[in-house]
Amino acid sequence: MKILIVENEIYLAQSIASKLTEHGYVCETATTIKEALKDEHFDAILLSTNVSGQNFYPVIERYKSSIIILMISYVSNDTVSNPLKAGANDYILKPFMMEELIRKLNHLKDYNILQKENETYKNYITHLFKGLQNQNLPKKINFPLFIKTNYQKNADALVYRYSQEAGEPFSFVSLCDSGAIDKISKTKANELIYLVDFQNIKRNEKNTVIDIVKDKRAIISSTESCEDHDFYTIELQSENRVFDRGEVLSIDDYVKYIILNFQNKFPDTELSKKLGISRKSLWEKRKKYGITKKK
Repeated sequence: MKILIVENEIYLAQSIASKLTEHGYVCETATTIKEALKDEHFDAILLSTNVSGQNFYPVIERYKSSIIILMISYVSNDTVSNPLKAGANDYILKPFMMEELIRKLNHLKDYNILQKENETYKNYITHLFKGLQNQNLPKKINFPLFIKTNYQKNADALVYRYSQEAGEPFSFVSLCDSGAIDKISKTKANELIYLVDFQNIKRNEKNTVIDIVKDKRAIISSTESCEDHDFYTIELQSENRVFDRGEVLSIDDYVKYIILNFQNKFPDTELSKKLGISRKSLWEKRKKYGITKKK
């Protein structure tokens, strides 16, 4: 981790740099704001808010993509509140223990990594569910909720959209995993949980799950119906069910699936070539299956 220490007290800056170097950090120091505005990347900036009365905001602006920790002598709007609003991440009061500074650095580093990973996963999941049924759960749900679906991804997309719109994360549990029952039992009463693979467990296990989630904010999805509960139930149907359940397709079902899901990704010439048919046959199959191509 490469760190720039902006501090006009040379002895203090060198002392901080020396101690951080002992812990494996690479450090550089700057005693003026002008000197701090280097044309290079730093993972973190330790910025004194009392650099000989100089305006330190250009440093925050220059390194806004890096971790910025303010080193302050007292707490005020000028030393903390306003710099944090400008883009600094945290502050530490002088004099401070090196362990506390390292804790803050590691915490902010981990936070930035998790934030980036979270954004990447969100984008990937949104892409993964693109083109699936655009149905939404109502804002007010009577839990537990049972989703009967013939295509698992539709249920997954439904729960994911609900989570995003409600601004509430959920715990995911596959009932096929060892310890699944124990995980469900340990969830808090107000915690949203999503259970899948209900159709793959034994009947006595199903009854156990139903009994455990009666008073929980649980959503259960299954590709099979279940009459052993009185939970509010919704059904999702999809043409994609055969792929999700690993069934062998007829030629007609396969061609229909490919046309429905790829006709907007490939021109007709390429799509018909991939299917091994002529463009005329492709047009005839659209007519046969009642498929309309979006322009």
